Amino acid sequence: MQERYLTVHQTRRREPTGYEDLLGDSIERAFASGIADLAALVAHLNRTGPGFPGGGAWTEEGYQAEVARLAAEC
Repeated sequence: MQERYLTVHQTRRREPTGYEDLLGDSIERAFASGIADLAALVAHLNRTGPGFPGGGAWTEEGYQAEVARLAAEC
């Protein structure tokens, strides 16, 4: 019997966009540098990018809405 497992991209419907790759990389760098709260993560995104979709600055509410939107697309 073959062992069942979940591959990293098994549930992905499409390849990530360039924006999604940049956002994920920036979030990973934030976590690696010890950032662990939303306010600090939003500040990190505003310093390092990528920019908030449609312009303007990242906010806690905007970040939460954007992550929810991206999650719904997956």
